[in-house]
Amino acid sequence: MAADIKVLLCVGLAVVLTGAGQSALVGKSHAAGKDDVVLQYVVNNSLREHPVLTKLRLRTLEDQRNVMMVAIEQAQFMANLVRLINATRAIEIGMYTGYNALSMALAMPDNGHVVACEIEETYVNIAKPFFKEAGVENRIDVRQGAAMKTLNELIAAGQTGTYDFVFIDADKSNYDGYYEKSLELVRKGGVIAIDNVLWSGKVVNPASDDATSLTLDALNKKLHKDQRIELSMLTIGDGLTLAFKR
Repeated sequence: MAADIKVLLCVGLAVVLTGAGQSALVGKSHAAGKDDVVLQYVVNNSLREHPVLTKLRLRTLEDQRNVMMVAIEQAQFMANLVRLINATRAIEIGMYTGYNALSMALAMPDNGHVVACEIEETYVNIAKPFFKEAGVENRIDVRQGAAMKTLNELIAAGQTGTYDFVFIDADKSNYDGYYEKSLELVRKGGVIAIDNVLWSGKVVNPASDDATSLTLDALNKKLHKDQRIELSMLTIGDGLTLAFKR
């Protein structure tokens, strides 16, 4: 009997991991996961989207690079993390059109403060009217320019260890540097969320000429061994790592 149970468990696991050649990574609900019925069920039965977030999402979907937008189910999850840790100070590295920055600001009390780093003026101009319409423009400090420069300025201004939450979602080549700066800026018990850590699955045995996948894979392996943090890697969106500063 015991042997039969073992066989059944092994077969079941194989189906979960390989069923018809599919992996557990579905992708963002507005991109690779838009035709996944289970993911759309999750969105339809859990998403509670502020009306201005809905407007901003629809505006962002008009942009040809909308795949860069954070998955809405992921943004809601992070907003709930912000609530859970009573965050009042956050940094977003790579704002794009501002969906997640707005989501975090709406999750914070009136004294909340989000530093949103974005290099593209076009996206800053899209975001700001929605921040104003939602009534949280005073909670979001948009810093246009290179994110590393902004992070160094925050450190130079004596803000080390004063932030509760950081979301990293910018150029992948600088992810390791962003992580190290974020680790300086967050308080003990603070959270660093890192997006795209699975990179559509390409981090698994990355090709030797795939610099982005190699970079992300190296960072994932570094964080796995990093004793400065507690760690979880989730398959939400395009892969989301949560690093909790010890």
